Formats: sequence, structure tokens, C-alpha cells
Amino acid sequence: MQAWHEISGQISAATDSFFEVKEAHSIGGGCINQAYCIADGKQRYFVKLNTSGNLAMFEAETAGLMEIHQSRTVRVPIPICSGQDAHATWLILEYLDINNGKCGKASDLGQQLAAMHRTTCNQFGWIRDNTIGKNPQINTISSNWVEFWRMHRLGSQLELAKNNGFNGKLQELGEQLLVNLEKLLPDTPPLPSLLHGDLWGGNYAYDKTGEPVLFDPAVYYGDRETDIAMTELFGGFSADFYSAYRCDYPLDSGYNIRKVVYNLYHVLNHLNFFGGGYYYQAQQMMSNLLAEIR
Repeated sequence: MQAWHEISGQISAATDSFFEVKEAHSIGGGCINQAYCIADGKQRYFVKLNTSGNLAMFEAETAGLMEIHQSRTVRVPIPICSGQDAHATWLILEYLDINNGKCGKASDLGQQLAAMHRTTCNQFGWIRDNTIGKNPQINTISSNWVEFWRMHRLGSQLELAKNNGFNGKLQELGEQLLVNLEKLLPDTPPLPSLLHGDLWGGNYAYDKTGEPVLFDPAVYYGDRETDIAMTELFGGFSADFYSAYRCDYPLDSGYNIRKVVYNLYHVLNHLNFFGGGYYYQAQQMMSNLLAEIR
């Protein structure tokens, strides 16, 4: 590929060690990026590729990975460099030997995530915007959690849905929910915890030693319950994970209602990405939430 020469030069400069791509193996990717393992016979790196013009997305991912790394709680792949040319954008990461069977202790992941959530700041949001999947995620700093969730999470996804042609009952229910959001979120403001932001089963693994690894984050500071809620959205994590997390950092009463509010954001995001049945799932979630406050 044409970009390998420039990528080789960037890695050499970033690591102060000569590197030249001699092998490049596709290792699959998600719905957004292509992924490769590149090697020179001695060193290996993980490469995420996208079309040209997406450098800001990878720069935000780099910042998010470093935010988690600096918390000294959960392992993440260390970013090496990023760049683009006229044809592609790339992010180069430390290559980790991942155990695809996920043969590690789920309890370790639960404990380490609890520790990460104890990394806090004094406001919600983050120093920069990033993406959730391929859609924009607005992280404008706020001192009010309800307003942050209303404007920059549910409100922004509902507006995007409207622009994508998803109107009717979805928007009617959405407007009602936004007006009544205070009745569903905590009376006592939560601590602004460091969040992975996109914590489903495809975004964690274990390395060859069994140590948990998180990747593909959508970092910001907010209610830690948003991360836990998302772990339940697409099949859930293991019982050992939840037991270890709750032992180290118990969840407050009312979580079972709030998790629906928080997961609605991700369902709306999937609607805006994939369309289809997510329209009816989001509509049903909003109807159920509004029934709780009537």
C-alpha cells in the first residue's frame, strides 16, 4: 500500500528506531476502520486505517487512550503516532498479543474498571470532542450532569436522527423525555468519573498474560453508571465482572431505571449509524421511561 512508506518513516521518527514495513497482514476491523499488523521482522505494530480526512478522529482516540493510560488502572494499547496522506488516515498503536478466547479473570476487569472510575475531575465532559462509532460525540464541559446528558447526549442524537429522517413518534417521545429528564437521573449529582464511553464486549480483551485490555474508547468524564449500563446492552459481561465491580464500587439504588436512560444514547447512535430496528427499540425505551414518571 502506498501509505506504508510514510507510516514507516513516522514510526521511525516517533520511536527513534528505524522501522520499515516488510509485512502487512489484515486482521479485520470493525464497521469503521480497517486493521493491520505490520512488522519488519523484529518489531510489530497495530495499524488502524480510514479514508483521508479523518485525522481528528484518530487524534481524539490517541488522547483518550492516553487519558486511560495515565490513570494507571487498566491497560490500553499505547499510541505511537498518527497521520494521513491524500488517500488514507492512520493510527499506529502498540501491538498486543490478544487472547481472542478472552481467557483472563473477569473479576480483574471489574476491579480495574472500578479503580478507573475513581479517577475523577471537577466537571462533566472532556477537553475535546471525539466520536462514538463514526458519529460525533460532543464533550463540552458542564457542571450540570442532567443538562450535559440532555444537550450533548440524548439531544444531539435526537437532532442527528431528525436530520437523518427519523421523525414522527420518535421525536415526540424524545421531546417529552428531554423535558422530564431530571425525574429520571440522580437527585445527587454523580462524580465526574473517567469513562471508557463505548464499553461493549467487543472493546475489551485479555493479553497473553491474562491482563485485561481496553481499546477503542470514546472517553469523557461523567456518571460511571453509563459505562456499566453499556456493558449490559449487547449481551452483558460475566457475573464475575459485575460482582467484582460492585464489591469495589457499589451502584446506587435506582440504577435499573437510569441504565435505560444511558443506554438510550447508544441505541439512538446505532439508529443513526445502522437504521432499521433501532428505531422501534429507541421508541420503546422512551415509552417505558416516560411511563416511570407518570
